[in-house]
Amino acid sequence: MKYGSLVELVGSMECFDLPLLVQAFDEPREAIRVQLSRWMSDGRIMGLRRGIYTLPDAYRGATVLPASLANQLYRPSYLSGVWALGFYDMIPERVVWLTSATSRVPRRFDNAFGVFEYRHIKQEAFFGYAAVPYGDRSLWIAEPEKALLDHWHLTPGEWTRARLEETRYQHCQQADRDKLQAYADRFRSPRLHRALERWLAVTAAEEKGTVTL
Repeated sequence: MKYGSLVELVGSMECFDLPLLVQAFDEPREAIRVQLSRWMSDGRIMGLRRGIYTLPDAYRGATVLPASLANQLYRPSYLSGVWALGFYDMIPERVVWLTSATSRVPRRFDNAFGVFEYRHIKQEAFFGYAAVPYGDRSLWIAEPEKALLDHWHLTPGEWTRARLEETRYQHCQQADRDKLQAYADRFRSPRLHRALERWLAVTAAEEKGTVTL
């Protein structure tokens, strides 16, 4: 496998993996892996996680978007939690740490494009996400209702009213209350139901002007 052939094959891609190269080039898997390791050492490719790579900017035609990359580094997964709440402008902060939900074992990857954390949720709670436009691409991301529930579910501790108020939720009308209730039922979690009841009370009070989130 020559470097020019690699660039020709994957130069338009955000990232690529070892199985793609094994399929494309008539060489043993181990020989390709060793060559990739050498090119990583001299800076001609960049490792994103074991078995997934990207080319340096000078040889790559596609821009690497961390949020898009999050969907590709570990599958199945979708962006959720605090990152998704920031995406929907439901919290004041824009979060750099990319949090995703996965039905697989939890993982974390640190590379040149960011910190990518994958939190495990049980298979029956792996729902409530969709593809949404993101620049010239699309992202698998939790719906607003599911982003809230995933965040409460995956963050340890009781979600008291004071804790919910401290989070400073905003633009809460994006979350449909009937869908929130239906989605929460699918988790079968008393702690999550308590968080939802308190959040509904806090947001109802905020709408009446008695609480500032």
